[in-house]
Amino acid sequence: MSIYDLDIAALDGSSFDLSALEGQEVLVVNVASKCGLTPQYTGLEELQKRYAGQGFTVLGVPCNQFGAQEPGSPEEIQTFCSTTYGVTFPMTEKVDVNGDGRHPLYQLLTATPDAEGQAGDIQWNFEKFLVSPAGEIVNRFRPLVEPAADEVIEAIEAHLP
Repeated sequence: MSIYDLDIAALDGSSFDLSALEGQEVLVVNVASKCGLTPQYTGLEELQKRYAGQGFTVLGVPCNQFGAQEPGSPEEIQTFCSTTYGVTFPMTEKVDVNGDGRHPLYQLLTATPDAEGQAGDIQWNFEKFLVSPAGEIVNRFRPLVEPAADEVIEAIEAHLP
């Protein structure tokens, strides 16, 4: 199974067809608007602008499970992201990434180990998963790894279509 086989809604509630991303490299990130790591939106948008023309996209997945740091409505989240950080990459509905209500996307993603070999639950907001154009989850970066970190850039550049 790949992420392209799963259903998720867009932030505005409309259907979001993950299969439309097939053939692109995707950086899936659980995001939050009121977190100490929220400034990572700047780096994520820079990645989007730098690599979008090469078959890459960031996919933001809002989550309110960590300190209730994404309490807003879809409209509030969209407005915050676009006006504060100029976000242009796609955003999904707000989902649970851990626990009994974990979205199927995160059931798939969390099976992937990080650089230290640790798989399992998401640790905090802004955990990142790199998905190859073929749909394979190729890297997992923990929340404190900045979007512009060398290991993230090298991984992106190694898997561009």
